[in-house]
Amino acid sequence: MSKIKIEKIIKADRNKVYDITTNYKNFEKNFPKYFPSIRIKSERDDVSVIEAHMMLGKKEVVMMTKHVKNPPELHEIIVIGGDCKGSRIIERYDLVPEGTKLTVEADFKLGLFRKPNVSDGLEDIIDEFARVAEN
Repeated sequence: MSKIKIEKIIKADRNKVYDITTNYKNFEKNFPKYFPSIRIKSERDDVSVIEAHMMLGKKEVVMMTKHVKNPPELHEIIVIGGDCKGSRIIERYDLVPEGTKLTVEADFKLGLFRKPNVSDGLEDIIDEFARVAEN
């Protein structure tokens, strides 16, 4: 496993940030560079199973993921199949005077991927989420 931690202050309301980062139905439309394909397989209450093609750095990653939401404070992603199976990502959304502090902690099973590429790729995605939330 490769542990990654990213913190970002986003100048936007916490509920708005949470909605943007967990609204998978709009990922293909709003973030096509990073999410060329998203298929929602199941949704029940605050648990979803999603098939995602995601660009991390210059690599396409295909994953089946389980998402557990506790709005607007917490979002947990468990990779249950495909590339990086067994990986886990936890997103925390904290209120700060400037808006929202997003903390992403990830334990990636990388296989053929290198940590700097995954870390940089994940940071690029978070920066894009922030850009959308702040506009």
